[in-house]
Order: sequence, then structure tokens, then C-alpha cells
Amino acid sequence: MLAQLTISNFAIISHLDIQFKPGLNILSGETGAGKSIIISAVNLILGGRAHTDLIRTGSDEARVEALFSLPANHLMSTVLGEMGLPFDGELLIKRQISREGRNRILINGSMAALQMLSKIGTLLISISGQHEHQLLLKPENHLYLLDDFGGLTEERLRLNTLFSRYQSVLEKTSSLQRRIREMEERQELERFQRDEIDKADIKEDEDKLLEREKNRLQHAEQLRGLVEGAYQTLYEKEGAVLSELSGCVKRIAKSIEMDPELKNAMDILSSAKAQVEEAALDLRSRLESILMDPHRLEAVEERLQVILKLKRKYGSSLEEIKKFRNQLLQKMESLDQNKEEVERLNGEIKELEAEIVSKASLLSRKRKEAARNFEEAVKSELKLLDMGGTRFEVEFHQDASSHVVDQEVGRKMRADGCGQVEFILSPNIGEDLKPLSKIASGGELSRIMLAMKTILARTSSVETIIFDEVDSGIGGATAEVVGEKLSALADFHQIICITHLPQIASKGATHFLVRKRVVDGRTGTAISELNREERVKEIARLLGGKTITQKAIAHAKEILG
Repeated sequence: MLAQLTISNFAIISHLDIQFKPGLNILSGETGAGKSIIISAVNLILGGRAHTDLIRTGSDEARVEALFSLPANHLMSTVLGEMGLPFDGELLIKRQISREGRNRILINGSMAALQMLSKIGTLLISISGQHEHQLLLKPENHLYLLDDFGGLTEERLRLNTLFSRYQSVLEKTSSLQRRIREMEERQELERFQRDEIDKADIKEDEDKLLEREKNRLQHAEQLRGLVEGAYQTLYEKEGAVLSELSGCVKRIAKSIEMDPELKNAMDILSSAKAQVEEAALDLRSRLESILMDPHRLEAVEERLQVILKLKRKYGSSLEEIKKFRNQLLQKMESLDQNKEEVERLNGEIKELEAEIVSKASLLSRKRKEAARNFEEAVKSELKLLDMGGTRFEVEFHQDASSHVVDQEVGRKMRADGCGQVEFILSPNIGEDLKPLSKIASGGELSRIMLAMKTILARTSSVETIIFDEVDSGIGGATAEVVGEKLSALADFHQIICITHLPQIASKGATHFLVRKRVVDGRTGTAISELNREERVKEIARLLGGKTITQKAIAHAKEILG
């Protein structure tokens, strides 16, 4: 429940500190005293939009704080745990609005985002006022009320999750199909590129080898002359190096007999002779391989042009061309994998469609069963609220059971199921049933909302319900019944009710008076909890207006009991 509400520098409120109690809390006071401002402050705590015009004139910031006392096993424990926020049965929310835009939200001492506050707010307080009346007029909200009554909310949320998964798979499939189309559009070019590279059949370092061969062929005549000259000098011509070395070796061999120390020179000359002979033989071998072949030169240059063309298109080196070709191959493999994935996803879509339709059809049947009971419960409550002749029905549109599992299921069904629900009624005997928005007056809407709140009281997880203008359009005996209903509802929830009717105010367990006062030339709002004597005077004021007579006081004491 809401245990304490502190409001500072908010609209015309300088400072208020309100200690709410369990049961039915009544707020009364003159029109314009600031009761609705208190509700606006509560809305801020629940995640409502913050505006700088809410800050009291002359102040730099407004602040609203709310302390909630909740059962240890409350759903809030799980929600705060998921947010990483502490919870020990008490929940303190602080919200500050600054003119400079430095707005802050604190939940149990930790900084929090507005989305977090909005999620928490739905579990703390339900405000039933003109805004909620407007929500009641919108058929899209009727389904949720029916599900709350039938205990089908969890089942609907599971269907929501399943539908979200279905939508996600649809989006993934669509994205993959777009990618496949794009890949297929490029496939012809990529296949041509791969075939061009494969047809070239490039060997490792082929470009370098061909460049060397080209150089040899281009200079074959000059190269042959140089090599042949060197070979002749070393081996064949008269006075060749090898011949002279052989003579030296023979002479030194004879000299060793006379001077053994010449053996080292002999070894060096013998080695030199062997190396020169090896070099000469290598030159002769190379000479045989040096060809003056214009046709081969032309073929080498053509081959180099093929490689150069590939380099211009696919990479500056043979390694890069090879890498590009592998990338093309990977794209082909990726295309095949994507097609296999789309096929798998299409199978999953069919399974999800079948499951969604099955669950939605079952939920639709349960809703129809719940609707009959809900109709009877609402009519019964409305009868007690002086709307006994009212006919009330839950109308269904687009039955889920008529759907066929096919590719259109996503457009036929909403996340909440196939069917749409709308509340229709006739408050006057003999009149046709029509939508709430075309029939109900303000007073009737207040009573319909109260009837529904009463019916849903046992299943609702919200600890606190605020009724603003619940007395709109009613009076007399009906107001008495509304007061009794609010009192009964307070057995299940903390109720905070703003009212101008003594019949309702008298039912409160706690009564607060909101009044406007002027202090130091500034208008402000004050609130105080009334004792028995003060309550009598306030009830008398509600009964008789500004002039409180002894008769009004006596009547006030009578209805207070």
C-alpha cells in the first residue's frame, strides 16, 4: 500500500506530507483546493510525463516521494530483482523535476530510468478517474478486463510471447529471403568471376617465373653470346682457363717432391680447377637451354597479360586473386546455407502458426465462458448501483476457431489472439445494445468502472486503487451504495477516494481534508487528517454547503454512525 506521500514545490503545493492508512482513505475539500494536483503528483511517481510547468513558481525544482509497504512475496520482489534493485518489503520512489532539465528518478536509493518506473508503477497503483473512464470507452482495452476477470492474463501473455517469437521468425525469414535475392542477383557475375579465375589456372609464383623467362627470351642472343664467350674462355679455346689450371696443377705436383710445403697450394689449385670445370659445364648446359624463340616469347607475354588482367580486376598479387576466388566460393556456400536456413525457418513458421492458432482458439473459448460469467457479475453489481435495468453483454468479433493455418495467419491474428472484444450495454429498458462510447454518461461510466473494480478486486495484484470523481453524476441512494461498494473493496485493497458526496465520505476509515490557504502572500495547498469532531464538520459541510447548520451536524453524526 501507499504508506506516505511527500510533495514539494509542485504546482501550488509548497510542501505536503500525507500518511495514508489501510482501507478506505477519503480526500475531500472545496473545488480547486488541490485534490487533483495530488493525483497528478502520484501519476508522476507512476512514470507519468514530467513538465517544467509543474514546478512551483519561484522554485528551481519539484520533488515527489512515495513510500510503499508491500508483502514480502509481492511480484515487485521479482521485478526489482530483474532490474538489479534492492527490495526488503518497502519501496521508496523519489522523482525530481528541474527547470534546467536535470530530472532524476531514484528507486530504493538507486538511479533508475523512466521505463523502469513505468513498469513498476503498473504494479503499485491503479488510478480510476476521467483518464481511466476514457480507457473504458476504447474497445481495445475490454479484452484485458475480461482476461483479468477470467484469470486468463497469464495465458494471454504466453500467447503474446509466442506471437512475438513468430513475428521474429517471420522477420528473420524475410530478411534472409531478401539477402538470398540480392545474392542471386550477384550470382551470375560472381560465377563469371570464379570461372575466369579457374580457367586461367594460375600456378604458384607463375608471374615471377614468367617475368624471368620473358627477360631471357628478350635478351637471348646477347645472353647466348656472353655465356658462350665465358664458356670458351674457361674450357674450349686455346689457352683456356681450365687448360692453364691443369698445367699449373701438373707443375706444382712435380714441385711437391722437392718442396712438400707446396701441397697447400696444390690443393687450392686442384679445388679451383674442379670449380672452374663445374662452372664451365654449367655454362654449357645453360647455353643449350638459351633459345631464341619468338613464338615462345609471344606466348609468355600473352600469359603475362592474362595474369595482369586478373590482377587489375581481382587483386594486386596472385595471393590476393586466390583469396578473392575463395571469397566467391564462400559466398556460394553461404547462399546454399541461407536457402537451407530459410527452409528450416519456414518449417518453424508452420509449427508456430499451428501452435498459435491452437492456443488462440482455446483462449477464445475460455474467454467466451468467462464472458458469460462476467456479464452476470457486472449486471449484478450495476443493479446494486441503481442501474438494475441495464443490459450488459460482451460482444466477440472475428472468432479464432474459424481461422485456417496458412501464410496469412500473421495478418489475421493479433498478439492477444484472433478475437476482438467489445462491451455493449443498454442502460434503459427497451433500448438496443450499443457500445459504451455511444451510450454511457459520466455517472454511468463511474458506476460501471466501480462495478468492474469490485468484481476484479479479488484477482487484481495492484495494492492501491485511487478513485477520482467516482461520484460524478450520482447522488442520493446511489451514492450510498457506491460508498458501501468502496468500503467493501477496501477489504482487498487500499482505496484512496476523492469525493464531494457525504454518503461516500462517511464510509472512509481515514478522512483527509484538502484546503487552499494563503501564507505570506502565496496561495498553497494544505492537507490534514481529520479526527471525529472534524469529520462531523466536514461531512456537514458536504451536506449543507458553506453554512453549516446544527441540523447538518446532526445528520453528519447520524451517517457517520
